[in-house]
Amino acid sequence: MARLTHPKPTPSLEQAVFIAQAAQEKQAEEVLVLDVGAMTSLADYFVFASGDSERQVRAISSFIEKVMSTRYETTPEIEGKETANWILLDYGDIIVHIFKADIRKYYALEGMWADAPQISVPESRKPFPQLARAPKAPAKVARLS
Repeated sequence: MARLTHPKPTPSLEQAVFIAQAAQEKQAEEVLVLDVGAMTSLADYFVFASGDSERQVRAISSFIEKVMSTRYETTPEIEGKETANWILLDYGDIIVHIFKADIRKYYALEGMWADAPQISVPESRKPFPQLARAPKAPAKVARLS
């Protein structure tokens, strides 16, 4: 596979890493960010992630959409949400591919970009609080007086 790199920070790179961390937050497997900007005019970065089921693939996709909308006020063009075997989120400079694991293995799409530098994705040190649910208020207890 491609070499691991630490390129100069850009807004697109920051967002690509953020998306990868959001996918990891939802227990996505084999999360990968490739710097494809020098190889194609389609995007600067491809993010790949896998889920074990259609339900998990949808959950990863929905979570990424929510956190990107909250933090960067951006929404993607979306393909594949109906079947959830392969969901594509197009953020312009970043294209996110979320596969069901067996579908990802079948298409081996990242193999087409094997020469692209792989971006290191550190574990997120910040949770995604913008989506955290507020704690439930304690139930009221009736008192006999």
